[in-house]
Amino acid sequence: MSVPIEDYALIGDCETAALVSKNGSIDWLCFPRFDSPACFAALLGAEDNGFWSLSPSGENVRVTRRYRNDTLILETEFQTETGTAVLIDFMPLRDGTSDLMRIVEGRSGTVAFDMELNLRFDYGRTVPWVTHGEDGGITAIAGPDRLTLNCAVPLEGRGLSTVGSFQVAAGESQIFILTWSPSHMPQPAQRQVEYALPDTEEFWQSFAATCPKVGRWTEQVKRSLITLKALTYMPTGGIVAAATTSLPEKIGGPRNWDYRYCWLRDATLTLLALMKLGYYEEASAWRRWLLRAVAGAPAQMQIMYGVAGERNLLEWQVPWLSGYEGSTPVRIGNAAAEQVQLDVYGEVADAMLQARKGGLPPHHRERELAAAILPFLEKSGWSPMKASGRCAASASISPIRRSWPGWPSTAPSRLPRRTASPRPPHVGARSQITSMPRFARRLSIPNSAVSCRPTAPRRLMPACCISAWSASSRLMIRAMSRQSRRSSASCCAMACCCATRRRRWTTAYHQAKARSSPAASGSSTPSA
Repeated sequence: MSVPIEDYALIGDCETAALVSKNGSIDWLCFPRFDSPACFAALLGAEDNGFWSLSPSGENVRVTRRYRNDTLILETEFQTETGTAVLIDFMPLRDGTSDLMRIVEGRSGTVAFDMELNLRFDYGRTVPWVTHGEDGGITAIAGPDRLTLNCAVPLEGRGLSTVGSFQVAAGESQIFILTWSPSHMPQPAQRQVEYALPDTEEFWQSFAATCPKVGRWTEQVKRSLITLKALTYMPTGGIVAAATTSLPEKIGGPRNWDYRYCWLRDATLTLLALMKLGYYEEASAWRRWLLRAVAGAPAQMQIMYGVAGERNLLEWQVPWLSGYEGSTPVRIGNAAAEQVQLDVYGEVADAMLQARKGGLPPHHRERELAAAILPFLEKSGWSPMKASGRCAASASISPIRRSWPGWPSTAPSRLPRRTASPRPPHVGARSQITSMPRFARRLSIPNSAVSCRPTAPRRLMPACCISAWSASSRLMIRAMSRQSRRSSASCCAMACCCATRRRRWTTAYHQAKARSSPAASGSSTPSA
């Protein structure tokens, strides 16, 4: 498919989502969850990989579309030479069934439409077994999945697709309901559109009504909140990064990843956004998901999880999909879940802190989580990060201790002293970090600014210089935090490097001063 990505609109039911193109074709849909195998995958391949099109028969069609006010109900208006009609696409919240509803309404004149349904389960690979019902609908089954299309339009098979044609005049409408259900279960009862549409509209408008006025950006903020809600898996509270997989970072490139999972780095920003705008129920559900997902051994904490907290996100490639505009490979799963990235512990701590600051009631797991994670960080703070090929910054975890709500203030605030003496700064060693952190690369921060040891000057720095450098480091951290629009805990690696350098310089300075003083032969070196 060659439809530009900006021509797609999102609809969803807070458990999965679909992408609808400007010409009325649904080219991406996963049932029953965000991360389930797609039954429409033309977005990442060709029409043979599954789509559902409802569009006017003729040419010279003028298309405009919009979301119904403060909702996720999409309205696409087609103006033809013979009349005007509107296609309404929405997914009602689930009431025992998973439905996608499409309504074609005539506004003026008469408009002829063509319907084509090409179902392909398992990411566009499996052709289902289709049977026609007595009421005019069809049922498609393949393995564990069953899709049922109910409509009043006569349908027929053409090749491996189902097609139909109809006309709508002013005041007339045609309704299409696609329902997913497990193939081993009884056929679910058909839902009534006359109830589902107003219920869906009321749900989204009630959700958007909580948003306070924020000046001229109110409508944009509301739309962002609706999108964030649409990407929420309502049964668990998890929020996926995207509803799609393998959309490329660069057209034709190989950096195509599956983002239908929940990242811990999103925890703080998500909580802040929801709480500051008054959505405490959603923020509390997200925090509960977070605490369930990270439960277990601290060493096994991942950077991402499935929508229900799944850990096994095995990555594999889909050879039968050609990729969006030829961008291959198409990936399912995400191998980054196996990477060791120590900053996620700071993200979790910051999320817990912001939740308490924002007014969420305390959760009994917060203290239990801190009691498990903080001792682990004390032991692993000096060990190399073998999984990512970098060396961890040997820094105090006191910022995380202070940030964690409920942690006793009498707890030790720094790591035990190393047995080996720190290398004096006048040696001029290169940085212990062998590669620049990603946030520094994005902001074009030089590597020397995030190194653990200075490369110059090659002499001991007086205490006044140490204090001045520490102050400037704090200012730079805050500036980087504002520029990247991340919280201060997101700059954890930078803060650790600054604290380490200050501690080493202070220790080396006092050691040199003690050695040079005649009366210091019996004195001890101050703790760093």
